[in-house]
Amino acid sequence: MARILFLISLVFTSICLTFPKNTTSSVNRCFCQLYGEVDDCSCKVDTVDYFNNYKIHPRLVELLEKNFFRFYKVNLHRECPFWPDDGQCAFKDCSVHSCTPDELPKGFKPENKYSEEAQQSDSGACESKTNEEIQLGALDTSLSEESKEAFKSWKRHDDDQFSFCEMDDEFSTQMEYVDLLINPERYTGYKGASPRRVWNSIYNENCFKPDPDTREYEALLTTSNVKGSDYLTGMCLEKRVFYRMISGLHASINIHLAAKYLIPDAWGGTKWGININEFQSRFDPKSTNGEGPQWLRNLYFTYLVELRAITKIAPLLEKENFYTGDKGADFEVKVMISELLSTMKEFPTPFNESKMFQGDKNQALQLKEEFRSHFRNISRIMDCVGCDKCKLWGKLQTQGMGTALKILFSGNIYDTVTGEPAFSLRRTEIVSLFNAFGRLSNSIKLLEEIRNMTKR
Repeated sequence: MARILFLISLVFTSICLTFPKNTTSSVNRCFCQLYGEVDDCSCKVDTVDYFNNYKIHPRLVELLEKNFFRFYKVNLHRECPFWPDDGQCAFKDCSVHSCTPDELPKGFKPENKYSEEAQQSDSGACESKTNEEIQLGALDTSLSEESKEAFKSWKRHDDDQFSFCEMDDEFSTQMEYVDLLINPERYTGYKGASPRRVWNSIYNENCFKPDPDTREYEALLTTSNVKGSDYLTGMCLEKRVFYRMISGLHASINIHLAAKYLIPDAWGGTKWGININEFQSRFDPKSTNGEGPQWLRNLYFTYLVELRAITKIAPLLEKENFYTGDKGADFEVKVMISELLSTMKEFPTPFNESKMFQGDKNQALQLKEEFRSHFRNISRIMDCVGCDKCKLWGKLQTQGMGTALKILFSGNIYDTVTGEPAFSLRRTEIVSLFNAFGRLSNSIKLLEEIRNMTKR
């Protein structure tokens, strides 16, 4: 099987490098692998294109403009845990505008009587409680500061049990709300040694490599100009999934940087639009050691994994209130979510997570923990990004991907004995999950636009 995958990779590369040399054909080289079945999935690229571009993407765009999803709470001030600060991006487009309390929906305002917690506490639910439960509840008001800190520590520990990424401390005073609509993901001018250091750390120190005692590993040691995808040869499914998800995320980010670029307009000014040359430089096989088209292919894989996570957690999402303090708007979001989930369920099984972490139970558990540990490390690397806007979208998308992994690999959604939910999602996890999936969806839609531009 490993030999077959390697031969297929060689065929793809030879096809990609034989395109004519005019500009249109140069861009088309980037798309030379976007056909057939998506790797390690059972559906085709063109099926994903149609389903996403005409059914999913329009609904997602409308949904993500709603207050519940556009305001994201994040800490952009955490220090890099791996290397000394190498300076912040000084370009104005790197900066992030955080929200003032007046800009927030009333349900998100600090110490507000309209907050979700206040609504729950004042809802009259205590009438159904026993006297003993009411007395136990009253004890909360007499907790010492030490006990409150211990409670926070227990909560963080409980959250970590299932989490595939390191979450920001929700009790930190550095947490702030950011309006994603006025801080869009786009090209900021952040480039050079700092972003290269981040991505090199992700790929070289956290992505899996072939086992040292395999023939594939020996071949890599004796081969010059090794490609990242070469490491997949001889790897188990779990390690291939890890690499493809990271590669797909990276591809999506690069698509947005090329598609939201400050370019000259017809009146001598500038506008944000698609920079074909930038896209080509990031994905043309001739400028990427033959890898660019495979990176785009991995985008589809990452899309299908996150789609599967959302459909799996659908029963819990259908019971979510999507609270912002505006009953009419909250109900509208609930209806939109229901319609989106119904559409998503029409898609045949996008990814089968049950095939992963099988075989010997101890080895499977060890591999799963390594998988989780590696991804948590990547989520921590996001605090090393030197551009605040890039950091914002990097943290959001890795958290969204981590939430998807948590959903897929934390077992059943409901406890098989009690029938109660086996785990819960924070609001920030729901927001990051949908926005991360929205970025992947938008990237696939942008690929269609770029292909159409080359046909004009």
